[in-house]
Amino acid sequence: MSSAFPKLFAPLSLLLACCVFLAAAGVRAQAADETPVREATLVYHFRPIVTWRTTLVGMTPEVRVRRALARINNLTPGQMTQPVERTPFTVDSGRGISVHIGETSLFTILQGDLAVDEKISLDEAAERAALEMAAALQASVEQRRPRVLLTGGGLSLLASALALGLFRLIGRARMLLIARLEHVIDNDDASSKLRWARHGWLLVHRVTQLLMGFLWLTVAYLWLTFVLARFPLTEPLGDRLTDFLFGLLDTFGSGVIHALPALATAVVILFLTKTVTDVIGNFFKAAKEGRVQVPGLHPETVTATHRIVSILVWGLGIAVAYPFIPMSDSDAFKGLSVMFGFMLTLGSAGIVNQMMSGLVLVYSRALSVGDFVDIGETVGVVSEVGALSTKIINMRNEEVTIPNAVLVGNPIKNYSRLAGARGTLVSTKVTIGYDTPWRQVHALLIAASEQTPGLRAMPKAFVYQRSLADWYVEYELFAHMDKPLERVPVLSALHANIQDQFNTYGVQIMSPHFVAQPSNNVVVPSENWHAAPATPDTPHQET
Repeated sequence: MSSAFPKLFAPLSLLLACCVFLAAAGVRAQAADETPVREATLVYHFRPIVTWRTTLVGMTPEVRVRRALARINNLTPGQMTQPVERTPFTVDSGRGISVHIGETSLFTILQGDLAVDEKISLDEAAERAALEMAAALQASVEQRRPRVLLTGGGLSLLASALALGLFRLIGRARMLLIARLEHVIDNDDASSKLRWARHGWLLVHRVTQLLMGFLWLTVAYLWLTFVLARFPLTEPLGDRLTDFLFGLLDTFGSGVIHALPALATAVVILFLTKTVTDVIGNFFKAAKEGRVQVPGLHPETVTATHRIVSILVWGLGIAVAYPFIPMSDSDAFKGLSVMFGFMLTLGSAGIVNQMMSGLVLVYSRALSVGDFVDIGETVGVVSEVGALSTKIINMRNEEVTIPNAVLVGNPIKNYSRLAGARGTLVSTKVTIGYDTPWRQVHALLIAASEQTPGLRAMPKAFVYQRSLADWYVEYELFAHMDKPLERVPVLSALHANIQDQFNTYGVQIMSPHFVAQPSNNVVVPSENWHAAPATPDTPHQET
């Protein structure tokens, strides 16, 4: 039995291999049957005739399209003028209709070619395809007529000339508009509202270029639509462009009409918001001018408070009006909201810090515009207190910009806050030995201040004795001035006058440092206590 097994193994193996091959072939055939058929549309001279969705005698829709086009292209001019007819027939797969001209079959339509969602019968689909085929063949016949070509060519040339004229007119109008704007902006008597255009002249050019490009595209679109519609073969393309334009205008117009109620509501809300902000503005204007007294509202904080309240009111108004804005619930608006929120999240840390520091400066009333201040290494007059930074003009007439967060973290010396109508206080120091009468020093310093231009005569200057050091007395002269930015030249002139005064009366400006104790006491005799220019009634100090 063992010798018979090899003889049976070969036939069994061959039989098994055949079974596997047949099974695989069956699977492939079943998979091929289950593969969906891709639809194809027969298009002739830009006109869609019929769409096929099923096979015919093993031919896919793509093959049916190629064969139908071959038959149509083989038609003679005489056949193209004959009527397109329809003949129903029956095949194994069901009922069908043949579309033909005479004895020449053009194509067939089967029940499986109809769209599932399209509520149309086979007869209606065949009738529509026959009409479209007849129109396409008629257009092909008309296209060969010389009169049609001449008429279409002439009208196209006329439309081209008109389009070129409009192009030149649009370019000319743009140049005239730019020249007029330049003349208005450069005119010295122009309104201040147009001054911004000097800094945004490039933007003005870009806007005019965009407007010119839009007008050119419009003219080109209308020209192309008109020219295509003049020839029978390209008339369907012109009709599509026309339908697209009118469809776009219809969509836009319908959208505008439907959006008018909501848009009117948004406009009313924003108008009421503007009215409320105007009323609030009048209130804060009266508070700034002192006509209205509000506890806790100071003149220095009126502007900042007005801005904050206005922002809150406008924010509330925009939040209420936002749902009524057309397309506010669209994906585009949602995407913009997400983008702005992301940008605000990334950049808000530093900006909010600077803005809050600005509010601290304003409501602490540490400084205001026109104050003469000393901040670290910067000494000058405040020219602007902004939301993010403060600008100071120093003694060298340089504008220094300091972030508000830096100002909050540094001590601020404000020389103007307590000056009031008396002006900004300025001072200088001098040290004189004990052998000079203090009354004479006081009188010399005050006389020097009275001779210095830029210092006010009233209130009168005064002198303090700041310290009694080991070898000298330190005197400090205080005077008032109206122009803080002139502090450096005024001090220079004051120092020159002090030297002249002391030299005139023989008082030496030198702080003595003794190497050894003099034999006589370094004192001022009583008879010299009122040495010139001092007088007996010279006070010890003035405040």
